[in-house]
Amino acid sequence: MTGAFSGSARAGQGLPKVPTPPTGWPIGSYDTYAEAHRAVEYLASNDFPVQDVTIVGVDLMLVERVIGRLSWPKVLATGALSGAWFGLFVGLLLGVFSQQTMSFAPILVGLSAGVVFGLVFAAVGYASTRGSREIASASQLVAGRYDVLAQPRNAEKGRDLLAKLAMGTHG
Repeated sequence: MTGAFSGSARAGQGLPKVPTPPTGWPIGSYDTYAEAHRAVEYLASNDFPVQDVTIVGVDLMLVERVIGRLSWPKVLATGALSGAWFGLFVGLLLGVFSQQTMSFAPILVGLSAGVVFGLVFAAVGYASTRGSREIASASQLVAGRYDVLAQPRNAEKGRDLLAKLAMGTHG
């Protein structure tokens, strides 16, 4: 399945290039995206023209889940680790294009530089908040419900198929 931002698939489907409100008639409403997606998969498996279907998240909410408390040791360790990964990547690239054979020097230099830069950037970022950011969190955009819309020419057929799915009579 392709996503909303997958370039070549998007251009071929005639989707709008600018944000546009969805069109169509509601044929089903679900509490989770997984349920709405399952409904569209069911429509597809029953030869419904799914190119006329849209899943719309309604009642959007920004949910911030607290992961833990931030502290200098955690911030510095995270910065060093992310810097180490980037430094390792750069070191491997340097090693690949290096004239020396079987030398670990570029990898060690990249790794060391990555750790130092990761520590510095993490420290500067955390210090710039001046204690106003004491928690680590992850944000998600979620919907209160997910409506499945279909173009009017196929809405009745879609409603009938989704009613069969809801009743458990797949056939």
